[in-house]
Amino acid sequence: MFPLSHLLKRFVQSGCLYVIDPDGKRHVFKGSEPGPEVTMRLHDRALVWRLVLNTELAAGEAYMDGSLTFDEGGIAELLQLFARNRYHLAAHPVQVQMKKLRLALHRFSQRRINRQKAQKNVAHHYDLNRALYEMFLDQDMQYSCAYFTGPDDTLEQAQLQKKRHIAAKLQLADGQRILDIGCGWGGMALFLAQCADVEVLGVTLSTEQLALARQRAEAAGLSERVTFELKDYREIEGTFDRIVSVGMFEHVGTANYWDFFAQLNRLLDQDGVALLHSIGHMSPPGTASPWLDKYIFPGGYAPALSEVLTAVEPNQLWVTDIEVLRVHYARTLEEWNRRFQANRARIAEIYDERFCRMWEFYLISCAQMFRTGAQMVFQMQLAHKRDAVPLTRNYMFENEQQLAEQAETATAAE
Repeated sequence: MFPLSHLLKRFVQSGCLYVIDPDGKRHVFKGSEPGPEVTMRLHDRALVWRLVLNTELAAGEAYMDGSLTFDEGGIAELLQLFARNRYHLAAHPVQVQMKKLRLALHRFSQRRINRQKAQKNVAHHYDLNRALYEMFLDQDMQYSCAYFTGPDDTLEQAQLQKKRHIAAKLQLADGQRILDIGCGWGGMALFLAQCADVEVLGVTLSTEQLALARQRAEAAGLSERVTFELKDYREIEGTFDRIVSVGMFEHVGTANYWDFFAQLNRLLDQDGVALLHSIGHMSPPGTASPWLDKYIFPGGYAPALSEVLTAVEPNQLWVTDIEVLRVHYARTLEEWNRRFQANRARIAEIYDERFCRMWEFYLISCAQMFRTGAQMVFQMQLAHKRDAVPLTRNYMFENEQQLAEQAETATAAE
């Protein structure tokens, strides 16, 4: 078990981890504080070294291929144990050196992502079978952080509240032209068009998302005001009164941040307002999860705010508001996982058991990062002019309340 045993002794300070090695020997790593307890079994001797050198990647791969199994507890309990003790793991000398190496590789991997690479990255995740997403997302297919205003909110309520929250910050008015960068399956664009008499252009690099978004616009009778195109953000021309981007910035790549905001500067009308909704983290610039980068979001990276602001400032844009959502995505992911598990057998029929293990590792580990780690979501409002929006935040709450009342009136009239 050496050197894994040496690492685990430093790692487990809370909870208890029982490890049965490939020879059947049982090892106990018990912390001084209470926490999750789990018994895992290693079936491959090479896995011992892989877990030392690249813990998260190796653990995820081993769970996917079955060389790491559980006698007691499961992957959820292991990831909870990891979340409780992650900082002890990071302080281990081997992990310190591996982090330095990953930082160096990250700078290389985050080189400029051109359109072809961006589309390939998007297709890897978003062009999966639509039925998969329908089985764990809300009815509107919102694949980003929801906005929970109370402990009993359903996922559907929280996603509607997210769209309303963003619309309130955009200060919508009839006649505006709106751009939705990374429009997904079209839910946000269609919602904005229902809030006001506006024209919306949604762009995506996913052919699957594009097809459904167009179908939804047609079915809602909004295809004359809401259009969708397969287009990279760098290819957009014209100017827009409002620009919104939800859950797309994580795929831009740090080397492209300056170009992204330069393009936003060009596209945004002089009196316009933009709203960027993105995953980020509260710690200094770092690296993407090696497992997430390889299996879930190739090229993805959640930035520190310092990395974003460094690109915003030279492009002469006012940051008129920043809001940080801290636990909202943890609740979102936990609900996604609950729905995923309820449909696990059906998803295994579409793909296979390995895919299901990969997906649950993704959903559970990400929920833990938002629940106990450094991950968060930020909403950054941008404008050319300092007075593009009112000088206090009261208007946001007033707009939000007005949109809620309009929805209630429309529902009552049906």
